[in-house]
Amino acid sequence: MGWLKTVIFMQVMIIRLVECQQVVDDDYNGINTTQLGDPAVLNRFTAVVYSRLSGVTSDLIHSEIAQRAAFCVTDPDDDWNRAFNYSSNLDFLSNCILKTQGTLPQRICTAAELKFYFSNFIANTKSAATFLKPNRNCNSREWVSGCEPGWACSAGFTQRVNFTDSQEMPVRTTDCQACCEGFFCPQGLTCMIPCPLGAYCPMATFNASTGICDPYMYQLPPGKENHTCGGANIWADVSRGGSMFCSAGSYCPTNTQEIPCASRHFCRSGSSVQKPCYKLTSCDSNSKSQNITKYGLMLIVGISVILFVFYNCYEQVINLRERRYTRSREVAIKSVKENVQAQARWKAAKVAIRKRAIELSRSFSRRANVVPNDQQRVAISGLREIEAGYPPIQEMEECRDSFQDGNQEGDEKDKKKKVKTRHIRTDTQIFRYAYSQLEREKAEQQRDKNITFSGVISMAIDNEIKRRPTIEISFRYLTVTLKQKKRRLLRSVTGEILPGRITALMGPSGAGKTTLLSALAGKTVGCSISGLVLINGKAESVRSYKKIVGFVPQDDVVHGNLTVEENIRFSANCRLSADLPKKDKVLIVERVIESLGLQPVRNSMVGTVEKRGISGGQKKRVNVGLELVMEPSLLFLDEPTSGLDSSSSQLLLRALKREAIEGVNICMVVHQPSYSLFNMFDDLILLAKGGLTVYHGSVRDVEDYFASLGVHVPERINPPDYFIDVLEGMVKLHTSSGVTYEELPMRWMLHKGYPVPPDMQKSSSAVDVPTMYGNAGMQENNGSGTEQLSFWGEFCQNLKYKVEARFDAIKNNFSKSKDLSKRRTPSILLQYRFFLGRMAKQRLREARIQAIDYLILLLAGACLGLIAKSGDENFGAPGYTYTIIATSLLCKIAALRTFSLDKLQYRRERASGISSLAHFIAKDTIDHFSTLIKPLVYLSMFYFFSNPRSEFLDNYIVLLCLVYCVTGIAYMLAIFLEPGPSQLCSVLLPVVLTLVSTQPKDSQFLKILTRLCYPSWALEAFIVSNAKRYYGVWMIQRCGALLKTHYNLHDWPLCISLLMAMGVACRVLAFMGMLSLQKK
Repeated sequence: MGWLKTVIFMQVMIIRLVECQQVVDDDYNGINTTQLGDPAVLNRFTAVVYSRLSGVTSDLIHSEIAQRAAFCVTDPDDDWNRAFNYSSNLDFLSNCILKTQGTLPQRICTAAELKFYFSNFIANTKSAATFLKPNRNCNSREWVSGCEPGWACSAGFTQRVNFTDSQEMPVRTTDCQACCEGFFCPQGLTCMIPCPLGAYCPMATFNASTGICDPYMYQLPPGKENHTCGGANIWADVSRGGSMFCSAGSYCPTNTQEIPCASRHFCRSGSSVQKPCYKLTSCDSNSKSQNITKYGLMLIVGISVILFVFYNCYEQVINLRERRYTRSREVAIKSVKENVQAQARWKAAKVAIRKRAIELSRSFSRRANVVPNDQQRVAISGLREIEAGYPPIQEMEECRDSFQDGNQEGDEKDKKKKVKTRHIRTDTQIFRYAYSQLEREKAEQQRDKNITFSGVISMAIDNEIKRRPTIEISFRYLTVTLKQKKRRLLRSVTGEILPGRITALMGPSGAGKTTLLSALAGKTVGCSISGLVLINGKAESVRSYKKIVGFVPQDDVVHGNLTVEENIRFSANCRLSADLPKKDKVLIVERVIESLGLQPVRNSMVGTVEKRGISGGQKKRVNVGLELVMEPSLLFLDEPTSGLDSSSSQLLLRALKREAIEGVNICMVVHQPSYSLFNMFDDLILLAKGGLTVYHGSVRDVEDYFASLGVHVPERINPPDYFIDVLEGMVKLHTSSGVTYEELPMRWMLHKGYPVPPDMQKSSSAVDVPTMYGNAGMQENNGSGTEQLSFWGEFCQNLKYKVEARFDAIKNNFSKSKDLSKRRTPSILLQYRFFLGRMAKQRLREARIQAIDYLILLLAGACLGLIAKSGDENFGAPGYTYTIIATSLLCKIAALRTFSLDKLQYRRERASGISSLAHFIAKDTIDHFSTLIKPLVYLSMFYFFSNPRSEFLDNYIVLLCLVYCVTGIAYMLAIFLEPGPSQLCSVLLPVVLTLVSTQPKDSQFLKILTRLCYPSWALEAFIVSNAKRYYGVWMIQRCGALLKTHYNLHDWPLCISLLMAMGVACRVLAFMGMLSLQKK
């Protein structure tokens, strides 16, 4: 019976062997696993196994798991090549085939088992599990040795394993043994998974002292004495599966081989190849990274040299142009003066000789037939010699006419006699033309010295004097009331200001002088205006003539970092007619500089509070010159003589007289002018407190009018000072008529026949008011009957007035009036060019401040690069977080200076009709230079000290977009806020928004809030650009980190676009704020 059992057992084994042989023959193209000792058979079998393995892993990359994990996979084929392409070396497969005696195909995980494993690490979008769930082979009822870490089992030869089946796991519980080298066997699965490229998976060794299988840190199962340490057990992120990663300083060409990095090469953790070090870097053997700080130093030195050369060359170019410009002007001045002096000497000599000749002719007239004696011959010969020594009049006139336009009308005979004119191209020719015209004007002014009455008449009838379009303003019963306090600033003011005359607006403090000036100029905000204002007899807005209307503010609103000539020239370029030739523009600029006495300081900086420039009186004249140079037809001046001495004030008035002769309507507020200055005005508007008119008429008649009221000016007292003292109540009137200073406004109304308000009639009972003036419909609410409001009522009322005032300001800014000025100013593109040149000069003169900005960025990059080294676990997230805070803060504070320092200058230029769009775009264009340079300066230290895996260009693009974004935000803060709050917000915003962006996204609200913060876009772009450089064994680490932060590798272009869009949107809002916001 024993032998029978043996025969039966042998037959069963033969049948099993035949079945096994049949399975192998069918599955592996006839390869017999019993012949694996033959190298040719082994190579064929290895190729077949690798083909099956490649198919499984490729299907894994392209399967549903990969689709669910698309946030961390950009190119599936590239990721597969970097992780599972073992075609260069299949030794680990051959060794494992020999070790398992050909059962390796029965031990490799199928698609279902791979899906089960990787779903726990990269495909679960809610949480990343740290253990495998129970499955068909490993559960609470069945737990074979292959379920332990580092071990695997075979599926046996009786069942056919379908590697492409992703739904059902095969039963795999037989022939359990240790995992092969180059494979890892996770706890809870009984199959083997190949280790990815960049991993090092040797067999584990038991450490008796710790009881752990090194280097994989798992323990042997208790109660199983025959169980030994197997292979690798887990492929996960570096914190849990870091023992599988190829160690830093070495590279792993295969997953079973680790080679130390050679000299002049470096190997990061998880490297499959060694990378050569750059030149000038120090890389010893076993180097983990290359020291590229030298390249950072070279970059910063290169940037410094380029900036130094650029700034110096640009400055030299500007200075050279200015010197050539100045030299051309000096040559022209010298030439013109020499011609004038020569002409004057020639004329004087000619007059003297002719006079002497006339005397001699008279003395010898009675002896006509007598031969001339020697004295007469000498006189005649002397006349001829002197005439020969000087050019004739015709030649001098031709020299002057050669610098004038040749398109003058005249008779045919005159045209033939004139010398052919030359085209004026060079600066010397332009200046010679300008100064010849100025000398001619000086000669005419000398002829009518001190502008006497005859001189005014002669200049008025002079046809050669250029006439401008005239603007006449008349106003009837003009009343201005402050909306918030219901207080009248002006009351029933009636009068007119005429072209060709200078009207002085005087009165005590609080009389409403500036209010009347602003009301006529259309600059009143927050007030209700009643009455009628007519422009040339028509009810039109003065805004329709803003291109030919000048307004000189009380404060000296000029650019302190420009010279006197640059300020005036810029105003002329942007505000004069675009059709005006360049030579005429230069003439106008030179005339203004000459007439205001600014010739000695024309090349001097105006100066600021921190840096002294020209004197206060000179700055005041520059303030006036900005409006004179645009050749206005209507000119308002608010206290232009304040701070000027008597001579400077007379110089200014003489310049204004010259403008008035050309038909300019001039109205100016003055305080206590001298008597000589007072007599230079044509008309006077005298206001009393409360905005009431006391006198409006000719300056010559004011003393007679007050004398008719019994108000006589004492001797040796300046009349305007006395009148103001009277209106202030400082002088007690002793008049026979009994007129008090309170009754003077009503006396003027009665004198002119204007209606008198009823309350003024009651308060002045001593004066008999005719009935015809009593019923004039002037019922006005003086505010005495207003009821007392509660606290909240007053608060709501004040809020209402503020909203209305803001609405009125926005309405005035955006309202478009019909242009009636008939002047075509330069286009936006041409003004943009002018702004660009001005801004370049201003920034060049602030080179020291910009150098400090670059130095601070440099130090910040060096410190943060040393402190926050790029970590592989988080892809350098801490360092990038600090980078966002530092660059946002520093660049915002620097960008605040662009719009916060010259708000007053901008408002003045905008009110005069200069393009706000050209102003804004020019400033932003100049800031683009810093936007391009600052990321380079910062990264030259940070990148080369932290040495991340991402490319320098990727980091530069992200930081460039970030700087562009925060610069736009800084524009908004500078325009909408005052300097103090804007600086505070520039510091707080980057810190707060970055902290919000780095918070865990536990709720939907936090996710939405985070996506609205610009630091989250920049941080995602930084991390994504770095994470793309992690592949192979780092795949799960990459996916896990991105899963935790909710980042997506595909969103890098989106983040860049959002940063740029944010920068553009902030600039648009900032520009809208420039148009809508006004000075409070």
